[in-house]
Amino acid sequence: MPLPFHRRERHALCDTALALGPDAPTLCGAWTARDLIAHLLVREAPGLGAVGIAVKPLSGLTERAMDRAARAPYDAMVARLRDPGLTPYRLPGVERLVNTVEYVVHHEDLRRAQDPWAPRILPPEDDEQLWTLVRGAARLSSRRLPVPVVAARTLYDDLPPETVTLRRGDDPVVVSGPTVELALFFSGRSEVARVELEGPDDAVARVREADLGF
Repeated sequence: MPLPFHRRERHALCDTALALGPDAPTLCGAWTARDLIAHLLVREAPGLGAVGIAVKPLSGLTERAMDRAARAPYDAMVARLRDPGLTPYRLPGVERLVNTVEYVVHHEDLRRAQDPWAPRILPPEDDEQLWTLVRGAARLSSRRLPVPVVAARTLYDDLPPETVTLRRGDDPVVVSGPTVELALFFSGRSEVARVELEGPDDAVARVREADLGF
């Protein structure tokens, strides 16, 4: 049976991490590939669970756990992440819900910190799954924005974009782009997300300057 998208994305991230090596830069501040793998391991560790879902901020407990995880041989860290065994994140439905966007974004954190890089085009069925989850995550990310916002997924040149209202109001800022780019933008990676923002100039500026993140 083919692996589901969220599991394939986990494996793809692990493949990229091995290809790049432990000292490769990421988009997560000063984190290297080793640090990012340690973060993901701690995030799914029994007893720590949800403490590492967001890249920022990290609690002291999480930092110490990451330090311990990062001491292992890099190949062993990646192998453990590829197949972590039974964790709370493997419960039915939970893995898809909490790992799909997480692993897509962190995979891009690895890919796009390298030079050169190119955007990925997901298969339609994977893109649809990601869009379903990005809509909810983007609402969460936009909850503190002071202006109305609409996300618009662009699919094909001959089809109108699919839109979702994140914050209601007149004259919204429309953030448009492919699904992966929207996932990156609303997770705080605006510097590399290939999206377009349209709307009143002052509102667009406020969205660009906002501290977004899931």
